[in-house]
Amino acid sequence: MSKESNQQELSALSSARNGLVYLTANDWALIADKAARVQFKAGQQFVNRGTRTHGIYLVVKGTASVQIAGHGPPREIGPGEVCGEISFLDELPATADVVAKEPMWAYYLDRPALQSLFELFPHLGSRFYRSLASILSRRLREVIDKPAAAAKKSSASEQSHV
Repeated sequence: MSKESNQQELSALSSARNGLVYLTANDWALIADKAARVQFKAGQQFVNRGTRTHGIYLVVKGTASVQIAGHGPPREIGPGEVCGEISFLDELPATADVVAKEPMWAYYLDRPALQSLFELFPHLGSRFYRSLASILSRRLREVIDKPAAAAKKSSASEQSHV
């Protein structure tokens, strides 16, 4: 891969509003250097509910569908967004299935690679986990707000029929 395309990818990752927003450009360069580049075909499942991920995926190109059993339609993630983070954090099986919607590729960072980075660059670890906390907080609010919005819409609909 050319240096220019690598810089474009890192720029896209660092500017994603739903991604690891607290990482610096230098943090991204360190992560890209340690990460494994993985490719997925359209329809390929790469996170399986009930199976540990042992790491985290950072979507670089393409989109994926995230299905959480019992929580409505799948949610789409794209460049700059992460998946596998819950299993990574708690070292338990994944809570969702993630399937590539189109040909895509991602960075995969396993726990030992991240731990070695965090030991060398403690502030990177702080920014990384702060970013994950922000992502998880936003996603939890989306799950909580979705039933509330549906109930409000249903109530308004019922009142208009009275």
